[in-house]
Amino acid sequence: MTWITKILPRSKLGPESPGASKNGAAPPSLSKSGVTVDKPIQRQEEDSLGRDGSARSFAQGVLALDATDGLVVGVLGAWGSGKTSFVNLARNEFERAGVAILDFNPWMFSGAEQLVGAFFTELAAQLRVRPEFTEIANNIDEYGEALSGITWLPVVGPWIDRGRRVSKLLARMLERRKQGLGERRAILERALASLDHRILVVLDDIDRLSSSEVRDIFKLVRLTASFPNVVYLMAFDRSRVEQALSEQGVPGRDYLEKILQVAVDLPALPPEVMLREIPTAIESALSEIETPGPLDGQLWPDIFMEIVRPLVKNMRDVRRYAAAIRGTVMGLNGQIALADVLGLEAIRTFLPDVHAQFHNAVGALTTTSPMYGGRSDAENLKPSIDSLIAVGGRSGEVVRAMITRLFPAARRHIENYHFGPESKSGWRRGRRVAHEDILRLYLERVAGQGLQAFTDAERAFDHMADQAAFESYLLSLDAQRLRDVIASLETFEESFSAEHVVPGTTVLLNLLPDLPRGTRGMFDLGPGLVVSRVVLRLLRSLADPSKVEAAVAAVLPQLKTLTTRQQLIEMVGYQEGVGQKLVSEAAAAEFAKSWRSDVRSALPLDLVLEPELLSVLSSAKRTAAADEPPLTIPEGPAITLAVLLSARTETVGQAVGSRAVRRFPRLHWSTLVELFDGEDKLRERVDRLREAKLQVEDDLMNLVNRYLEGWRPSHLDED
Repeated sequence: MTWITKILPRSKLGPESPGASKNGAAPPSLSKSGVTVDKPIQRQEEDSLGRDGSARSFAQGVLALDATDGLVVGVLGAWGSGKTSFVNLARNEFERAGVAILDFNPWMFSGAEQLVGAFFTELAAQLRVRPEFTEIANNIDEYGEALSGITWLPVVGPWIDRGRRVSKLLARMLERRKQGLGERRAILERALASLDHRILVVLDDIDRLSSSEVRDIFKLVRLTASFPNVVYLMAFDRSRVEQALSEQGVPGRDYLEKILQVAVDLPALPPEVMLREIPTAIESALSEIETPGPLDGQLWPDIFMEIVRPLVKNMRDVRRYAAAIRGTVMGLNGQIALADVLGLEAIRTFLPDVHAQFHNAVGALTTTSPMYGGRSDAENLKPSIDSLIAVGGRSGEVVRAMITRLFPAARRHIENYHFGPESKSGWRRGRRVAHEDILRLYLERVAGQGLQAFTDAERAFDHMADQAAFESYLLSLDAQRLRDVIASLETFEESFSAEHVVPGTTVLLNLLPDLPRGTRGMFDLGPGLVVSRVVLRLLRSLADPSKVEAAVAAVLPQLKTLTTRQQLIEMVGYQEGVGQKLVSEAAAAEFAKSWRSDVRSALPLDLVLEPELLSVLSSAKRTAAADEPPLTIPEGPAITLAVLLSARTETVGQAVGSRAVRRFPRLHWSTLVELFDGEDKLRERVDRLREAKLQVEDDLMNLVNRYLEGWRPSHLDED
């Protein structure tokens, strides 16, 4: 036991049992790939429960009994308790004693007539394999034919030619019937009594038959139980069989006690055994998976003890669970926290009705409490949580534990415990199913757009300390996804450190002009805000104004546009509504002064390439100190066109009762007028632009003309 088992305290794992595998031997019933398969154990070395000694003692006890008049013994236990494995261990002792062991599978036959004929035919066939039992096999075959009679014929011979062979078969059967069933039985009994060794007939899985089939198999055993040297070993769930045998007021237990001479009840597995076997099986199942996912040692013990352990009740459950998790974990390829997957797989395997409701409960399971003062959505979400618990039935407490441990946001619906939206980034960073994107990946095995962006952001963050690698990786991504990837970098805010600040800020701001400018909806932040939010968090991680000042000083010379330099300087400075005051006022003033100098000295060819030229020029003009040279806006239609283009914006809105988003073009007109020292001078610039016959969009010029004619937008004028 290594990585899974080591994070459970030894007191929880329990001591090694006497039958536990030693010297690092593999757990029982493992396939070559390490998957625990759901099949009984066959050999002593596979016995991890320490039952081999009890099985041998049971077999020795049966061998010591007088079988002159036959015997019926039972191995009793609940489903999945290991009855077949116990019988297989006992079988080894019977074989050492020379007992001929015959297996009869009642599942393959139905109805009393078919069961009787098949029983004796199967026993005879198995005995003929051993030459010393050939005569006994013939006697059993003949007795079976006589007992089942002509009514058995259609069952075994519908494909037999209806001609001469059928006539001969009927004639032979009728002749034997004349001899009398009693005589055939006497012949068989004498042959069996002369045997030096016993015959053991094993009937397993009886409790899985229908009630009528259970009664048929016990009638068959009662009919044939007195054959000398024949021992019937029946394995079944006592309560299930007693229920099937109960009829007309006669308890099934009374009927059972008249048939069984000896019975052994398999004890329930000690808790410490299950606490050892489950983790061992998990580890074996996942041992060859290269990327099983991160395992949180703080979360796993609680998930194990409150979700997995209560649902895994026996060794069959252990095997089913181990087989289930291997396929799921392999398919997820480490994209989800392993402890969460192990918890959910226990629900899927043993509470499938609960698991089936997950799709309809994603919102209820992952939606956090609203911000302070926000409208509560609990009344809409809580019914889904209540339904999950109700469907869990007797395992309702396990479902509640699942909600508590795996879906913290839903705890508010079952207890007074709340998580706000700020928790989501941590859940997504930890690959927890508490985040909607991660839960949907588990349920659908397809990463949604948000999760894909986060995955890319996770890789980008790994490169952030290396400026060239960080830039190269981001540029390798599709431009349409890049904004979402940058936005997802916020998730790693808690991991930002000094080594990330300069390279991360430089690359992100230099990428900003190339990000798609279109908005995606009424509430879209836009690329500028997306980048600014990440850059701000990078700078804040330094937590020291002098360190921020040094970082800004290192970044500014590397930025390719005046626009991005302006945004960085305004972000760290003291401008009302924009500045975050991350550096001293003196440093902020010096950064701004140097930037304005760069604006005044910029060449016209460089200015026309600025993505936010209007903002650059108007800010440089408006904030200039008295002792600074005045800003002169270069003449020329190219500059005028670039300013007008950067002045264009749009507002969005929705009509009442409509989901359609409407967009309305606008100009920052008052800023344009201020920049060009009045509307008359602005008009002159526009006239010269027209005369230059540059390629100008008709929509832009039409909008400029409307403003020059006196039109101004209002909330009543949205056309």
